[in-house]
Amino acid sequence: MVPRSLARLFRHPDLVLALLGKRAAVERDGRVLNRSTQALVELTNRFGREPDGSPEAARRYDPVLMRTQLRRAARAVMPVRTDVHVTGRVVPRPNGAPDMGVRIYRRFGSGLGRRRRDLLPAIVYFHGGGWVTGGLDTHDPTCRILASTSRCLVVAVDYRLAPEHSFPAAVDDALAAYAWVHRHTGELGIAEGQVGVMGDSAGGNLAAVVAQETRNGGPAAVADLPPPVAQGLVYPVADVRFDTESMETLGDGFLLTRDTMEYYRGEYLPHRADWETPRASPLLAGDLSGLAPALVVTAGFDPLRDDGANYAEAVRMAGVDVEYRCYDDQIHGFMVMGVLSDSLALTTEVCDSMGRLMRRSAPKGPLA
Repeated sequence: MVPRSLARLFRHPDLVLALLGKRAAVERDGRVLNRSTQALVELTNRFGREPDGSPEAARRYDPVLMRTQLRRAARAVMPVRTDVHVTGRVVPRPNGAPDMGVRIYRRFGSGLGRRRRDLLPAIVYFHGGGWVTGGLDTHDPTCRILASTSRCLVVAVDYRLAPEHSFPAAVDDALAAYAWVHRHTGELGIAEGQVGVMGDSAGGNLAAVVAQETRNGGPAAVADLPPPVAQGLVYPVADVRFDTESMETLGDGFLLTRDTMEYYRGEYLPHRADWETPRASPLLAGDLSGLAPALVVTAGFDPLRDDGANYAEAVRMAGVDVEYRCYDDQIHGFMVMGVLSDSLALTTEVCDSMGRLMRRSAPKGPLA
């Protein structure tokens, strides 16, 4: 009921903003922030954060607290689709680490049977959250929309989080999950060789890294596997040095801040020498040729906007087929803000585009 009530509230953003004394539109670099998004940002900044100097503010960057807050927020701001069948599985991690969970999503009526036309392409999905927060629950509604709209099987990955498990634990888990999906295509009802990767924010970083690492054999975990047929990167972290113009001009006031990103980086990448490795900053890979076709999505009011734009341009210059789009009036995280009707519509569009890219990039032969 909470998402429905909030959705009704945000259908009247001008009223919300007037009550908060924030009538003026927000503009940056010629872009105008969506009014419903502006109302959400103002409400969050006004009531969702403790004042600086308070004990609660001092604990703002406690990873356990942040994870709890994100789970609660996810339940409040994202409706849950019920036209998708969801199952959980446990898969092995590398190097004898405890097994990790994955969650498998299939739209009702699809992927049934074992004839070729019944088999589905699969998207391995890596959630966002700065490599510190996020999980299967926070991105469950998004993965449901992705499975339903893209008409693909979606496998969401519960990779290890920092600071308990710093770099490269998340990369190792991402590769292990990708390998597991490829090696269980028959069991899962996946069309052979038709596996893609996708992620948002830190998950977009991991998806880009997996696409790079599997391109030419890659590490032992995936040496015998083909690279993904497509990659979907939604407001990805492409360069953890954080020296872009958008990080400078949009680093405060739009929910995701520069301070938060620097905190995430410090927890995930405690050794500065790792910042410029392609496994952490995929934009800095020396050779970007031969990568899977890419869908790269950014938001106009996101400090990571230039990361995605720069990566899209770099892979395009390397000869990779890229579809780039910037939703100028949106902020970081719009894919998990389904109570805003415009954000939900754009999320659906992104998921549909990923499904079309998967089919367009698939090996020759008919797909159901």
